[in-house]
Amino acid sequence: MKTRAVQQRDLDSWANFRLQLWPDSGDGYRAELVAYFAGDCSVVTQAFVLENDQAQLCGFIELNIRSNITGSTAPKMPFIEGWFVAGEYRACGFGAKLMARAEQWAQDQGYTELGSDAEANNTPSIKAHLGFGFQETQRIVCFIKQLE
Repeated sequence: MKTRAVQQRDLDSWANFRLQLWPDSGDGYRAELVAYFAGDCSVVTQAFVLENDQAQLCGFIELNIRSNITGSTAPKMPFIEGWFVAGEYRACGFGAKLMARAEQWAQDQGYTELGSDAEANNTPSIKAHLGFGFQETQRIVCFIKQLE
C-alpha cells in the first residue's frame, strides 16, 4: 500500500470516494476535481491517494490552505478538507499513511501546524484525529435563518 499525489487518471475514483464521504454532493463535486487538475480549484490545494498493490485506489486526503483557524495564531495553515479510506481498508493503519503524507507535505511547505475538523456526531473521526495528536480547539453549533 502506498500514497502518492493524485493524478488526472484518478478522477473517477476520487469523485466516487468523495460521494461516499459526502453523500449529498451529488456528483462528488466533480467540477471541483476538474478545476483542481486545471490548476484553478479554490477548495483543494493538494491531494493524495492511497493505492494498493493492484494499483486500485483505496482512499484519499485533501488539503487546502485556510486563514483564521480557531485555536491557532498562524495567519494561514494547511487544513484537511477531506479524508477517506474505503471500508474494507479501515482500521488497518492506512488512514495513518494518508495523514503522514499530508503532514509531510505541510512540513515541506514550511508550515508548523495542520488543521482539520469533524462533525460533532462523527465519533470515529474525532477519535482518529485525537489519536494522531490533534487537539480539540472548539465545538460550535451552526445556525441558518431563512429571510423573507
